[in-house]
Amino acid sequence: MSLNVTKRGLAGIAAACLASVALPVAPAMAQKVKTKPAEQSAPAEFAISIPTVDAVGSSIDADTIKSILSGAIIENVDALAGLNATSITVPEIVLTVTSTVDGQKQEGVLTFNNLVLEDVVGGVAASASIESSSFDVEDGHAEMGSTSATHFNIGGMLGVYGLVNAGSTEMATLYADFLMEGGTFETDEVACEFGPISGAEVRGRPIGTSFVEIMTLAQQMEANPDVEDPAMVGKIMRMYADILTAFESSEFTFDGFSCSGTDDDGRPMTFEIGNMTMAGMSPGIYPQISMNDFRVNVEGDGSVTLGNFTLKQFDLSSTIAAMAGAPAEVTEAWLEANARALIPAFEGFSFSGLGIDIPDPDADGERIVADIDNFDLTLASYINGIPSNIDTSASGIRADLPKDSEDEQLQQLIDLGITKIDAGFRLAAAWNAEKNSIDIKEVSVSGVDLATIVLSGTIANATEALFSMDENEALMAGMGVAIKALKLDVTDAGLSDIVLAVAAADQGADPATLRPVFAGLAEGTIIGMMAGAADAAKPGSAINQFVSGKAKSLNIGIEAKEDPGLSMVDFMTAEDDPASLIGKVNISASAK
Repeated sequence: MSLNVTKRGLAGIAAACLASVALPVAPAMAQKVKTKPAEQSAPAEFAISIPTVDAVGSSIDADTIKSILSGAIIENVDALAGLNATSITVPEIVLTVTSTVDGQKQEGVLTFNNLVLEDVVGGVAASASIESSSFDVEDGHAEMGSTSATHFNIGGMLGVYGLVNAGSTEMATLYADFLMEGGTFETDEVACEFGPISGAEVRGRPIGTSFVEIMTLAQQMEANPDVEDPAMVGKIMRMYADILTAFESSEFTFDGFSCSGTDDDGRPMTFEIGNMTMAGMSPGIYPQISMNDFRVNVEGDGSVTLGNFTLKQFDLSSTIAAMAGAPAEVTEAWLEANARALIPAFEGFSFSGLGIDIPDPDADGERIVADIDNFDLTLASYINGIPSNIDTSASGIRADLPKDSEDEQLQQLIDLGITKIDAGFRLAAAWNAEKNSIDIKEVSVSGVDLATIVLSGTIANATEALFSMDENEALMAGMGVAIKALKLDVTDAGLSDIVLAVAAADQGADPATLRPVFAGLAEGTIIGMMAGAADAAKPGSAINQFVSGKAKSLNIGIEAKEDPGLSMVDFMTAEDDPASLIGKVNISASAK
């Protein structure tokens, strides 16, 4: 991991964390801190125009308020934190941003209409609102409806960013009853409509590094991306760890948006999201985000639809602990040694109602048409950055098989006359700390009108060393695991009929005639492989019944006779002598 990459990433992360709660402060602070993106040849320039301010019963006069909104926060921070006013009305604020990108001068104009603060006591406004806002650039225009909030805590926000002494390190309400009404965005190529965003409350506490220091650090890192400074990286890490525990919020909802326009080839297209929900944020937890009714459609080309997509929460506790405990100077060696400790406990994701109908990029004239009813990935019980409990599954995987596929397995299915699949799978396993084992709950594959195969079992001698941060220790632990027990369940739902029909056609025979022949061959093979085993006849008989069609399900159990079970050495020996495993296990089988 390069320190240069780390520095850029941490600077961006710090800015992103603050963006979610710093919106009321950002326009004014923009005057204090200028950024210089890599692709620009000159820093962005900001100009703020505020024609008038109407301050009624205010402890700060209108001219000073105008100066504060224009960027003079630091000079008036104490007066602002203790502001009292019956009302403050700013009819118009115009922020003009001028930048040069690739030698071309670009200008954007952000306009706020009727900013109103009412019943402000001790730096807390009973209500705050903006009647409307708009944003104009050379090739686009956006308009938003009103934005409002109650209990707008100006002093609390300044305290969070270390600009004033908050008097407490406890969480305090920064604003409540937040509502941003919908709006529109238009360019020559696309027109969009946005729904409202709302949330009950955002709370925060003072962070250990002031906002000015954070932005200064970020600016220094961006200005000197090729300079390795372990001390700066260490400071950024500890600062970030602090920021991740400084805020909490209620659930926020977004009523979605819809866009229509044309693609690069001039074809009409639409892009829609029905709604989104972000669960409540809490210290050290990045909340779950859920999106519903996603759709992209290009007329005459294809479409992708998704009923729901849910990104589950991230538990950042281990990440925060590692960053907070980082040394004063974070070297590349420290990052490599602690990389897994920095990994958050990601709980996974899920989606439902996926539908795809698009051209196949690898085959002219062919299309990829597929559906997935449900998919879920659940990860839990992390140990040193590795989940020790995994459960992933999918159902209703439906697709047309491509006729000209070069994939050998797909071609085998096509040769059997299978042109469509409707399948599912599940993989579920968990480490058992008390027994030092891995419980394989289920490894399964199913196909509608084909078959279902389910494998379960126990892997013994799986110690916590498997999750060691020491790669050699983890490797040795992996070499020491053993298969204690396995259970295989197979249910035939029509696959054997298809296979036999193809085999019979090749031989010019009747499938019904071949069944007992194949059944006898299978039984004989099993008994031959288990020669000398006392229970060889039972598995042979069960397989005969299954292959002959007298039974539709086959159950086979294998259990090691001695603890801990079949080792890696046993399986390596079995590569040359498969029969060597027979005497080391008990085998049971049944068919019905």
